[in-house]
Amino acid sequence: MSSSTQSQPVVSSGPLVSPAIDLRSDTVTKPTPEMRRAMFEAEVGDDVYAEDPTINKLEKRAAEIFAREAAIFVPTGSMGNQIAIKIHTRPGQEIICEERGHIFNYEMATLAAFSGCMVRPIFADGGALHWDQVKKKIAAKTYYMAQTGLVSLENTHNMAGGTVYPTEVAEEICDNVHDLGLPVHLDGARIFNAATTLGKPVAEITRKFDSVMFCLSKGLGAPVGSMLIGSRAFIDQARKYRKALGGGMRQAGILAAAGLIALEKMPARLHEDHANAKFLATELSKLPRITINLASVHTNIVVADVGATGMSSVEFIRGVGERGLKIGAGYGDSVRFVTHYDVNRAACERAVEIVRETIAPTLR
Repeated sequence: MSSSTQSQPVVSSGPLVSPAIDLRSDTVTKPTPEMRRAMFEAEVGDDVYAEDPTINKLEKRAAEIFAREAAIFVPTGSMGNQIAIKIHTRPGQEIICEERGHIFNYEMATLAAFSGCMVRPIFADGGALHWDQVKKKIAAKTYYMAQTGLVSLENTHNMAGGTVYPTEVAEEICDNVHDLGLPVHLDGARIFNAATTLGKPVAEITRKFDSVMFCLSKGLGAPVGSMLIGSRAFIDQARKYRKALGGGMRQAGILAAAGLIALEKMPARLHEDHANAKFLATELSKLPRITINLASVHTNIVVADVGATGMSSVEFIRGVGERGLKIGAGYGDSVRFVTHYDVNRAACERAVEIVRETIAPTLR
């Protein structure tokens, strides 16, 4: 697979049929009526002074669910990842991650600008690194070589198609990296999707990581926010760097109120998104000139190669957009469909028909 990318924000354009079916990302979900009521009624205080009771409740509950000492609420997953990188590394070090990883491709090189680090990327089929790959890239203890400071994994792996790390594979990496005295961070933006697929609690599948970030604003449906999880000392440092990045919030309990509902109630329905993604992938794969690896559809993301249609991914996205379907770009000639709370089976069925209509002229 080529390592060249299409820019992730490339999305459908042109005159859209209303209402459009939006499968660009699970970030487009709207807060539920219950979330909106909770936000309206939230008890608030100044979180910079650690006085917002709803924020404090969310942080405590997130730490409990992940069986960790502490957690901190951050506005975005990118901020959570970058805070973790800053804590775990020092300037001039390398970070090992999968070639298509979010921290490498979609966080504006902040790991270089803020932490002074660079990436040592590794391509892995399905997005899941193995210890045999990682150990080859850990820098030798030589003074004239940049030293490895951190290994970062991503579960589920966004641009590999929402694939899930087998727990034993991730833990083998953690054990061996820890033996070398190095930390491991988990970009777990969609870790509850991974837990749903594996049938295991998030605490079990993340227990060996030094820090974990997960998003409330993707499949869990909250309007804003992510969590960073770790030891008490780690989170005490994280609070300082959150402020440095402009993430010190005041009466943020109105956001945490929605986050609490997302955390407590929304994981139980993620299997619905997974079933819709599997349906979508199966039906799309039946269409001519659309290639999908059905075995890689683990969660709520479907990646389809459209190169055989004769259209670029940008042209394909524009074509379906003009018929009322919003999707995103993947790597090379691929496009990405993401199922979520606001898209039901009927919408997925219509999405397949739109793709069928879009490729019809290429079959003549």
